Amino acid sequence: MSFFENTQKLIAEASKIMKLDKEVEQILSRPKRIVEVSIPVRLDNGKLEVFSGFRVQHDDSAGPFKGGVRFHPQVNMDEVKALATLMTLKCAVAGIPLGGAKGGIAIDPKKYSKAELERITRKYVQLIAPLIGPDTDVPAPDVNTDPQVMAWIADEYSKLRGRNEFGVVTGKPVPVGGSLGRSDATSQGGAYILRELMKQENCHPQKTSVAIQGYGNAGSYMAEILYKEGYKVVAVSDSKGGTYCKEGLDPTAAMAHKNKYGSVHKCTAACALNNKGAIKQISNEELVELPVEVLVLAALENQITKDNAAKVKAKIVIELANGPIAPEADEILAKNNIIVVPDILANAGGVTVSYFEMVQNSEKFYWESEEVKARLQKVMVKAWKEVVKTKAKYACTYRQAAIIKGLERVSEILSLRGQA
Repeated sequence: MSFFENTQKLIAEASKIMKLDKEVEQILSRPKRIVEVSIPVRLDNGKLEVFSGFRVQHDDSAGPFKGGVRFHPQVNMDEVKALATLMTLKCAVAGIPLGGAKGGIAIDPKKYSKAELERITRKYVQLIAPLIGPDTDVPAPDVNTDPQVMAWIADEYSKLRGRNEFGVVTGKPVPVGGSLGRSDATSQGGAYILRELMKQENCHPQKTSVAIQGYGNAGSYMAEILYKEGYKVVAVSDSKGGTYCKEGLDPTAAMAHKNKYGSVHKCTAACALNNKGAIKQISNEELVELPVEVLVLAALENQITKDNAAKVKAKIVIELANGPIAPEADEILAKNNIIVVPDILANAGGVTVSYFEMVQNSEKFYWESEEVKARLQKVMVKAWKEVVKTKAKYACTYRQAAIIKGLERVSEILSLRGQA
């Protein structure tokens, strides 16, 4: 079953539990608009290469389409459709007035120069420009894209419009309209949710070990945040592999190692907390099976499947990535009484602060980082409490509860607008 089919299945299951109107289910089970573009670009060596680009707009009944743009060789239409659908539900769970979209280019950015990536990005913008805009569809960073890529998008779109339109994207550098607190927003939001869950389960950070799969933007910030809150981060990994130290790792030292050598795989003893404890090299597969209290999934989708779900020993799994657990695996984890905080709740901090950035761009007035974090915490805690209440009402999993809450909100909007 494909990623998009899995997403449709999740919507169908939640719809059955909550007895959702069939017309609403039909509307939300497929995107409003899908676009695929060919991106011909001349490379530094003079050769022409044609890349495939995508943009899917799922639903905008609550407000402008919103969703990231990723650069990855495995990007395809099925994946982008699924992610756009999840974005609609994510915005609804967070209670922000935005809809869902997603985009991407099928490319391995590590194989191209910065100048080539800029030309590819600008050409992609030229092709999707009629579809995006501050009030219609607002892209953001995702896998392998960053504030610099967003600045290129904003600049190219502004050129096409003949005026500055920095609000066409979020996740921009602060000097060109970005928001303070956006870079670590996904991780900070996930940390706020974990804090509430720990209180509920009567657990204490100082007695909690954490493994983090994916040491990019979200994973590395999550490691730093949890370390400062007293958690013991014992393992981290990226696409090349990982490092495990039972006595704990220093997240900052691990990031320094990655910046120097390109990976947290083969971290040296200097990465061990207080230079104590044996360092062990592990694979991504081994990391998800470690005996830890909390497992943070911050890489790509389908990292836990029916083949390895039974081997997961963590008591709590936090989905900072989108779709890292396959539906069949979800069922196994539930049977084993493992708490899973789903992506549309756990990683909603990123889109929430993106919404804050849109508000600041519109007002031409920018907030201090403390205000951004305070507002983010308020949104995330409220969303958590509503999902907990929904879970109790329907006696279901946290994932089902989050999807139900999202569907409830979008369903109400569609009904009020007379669209269903």
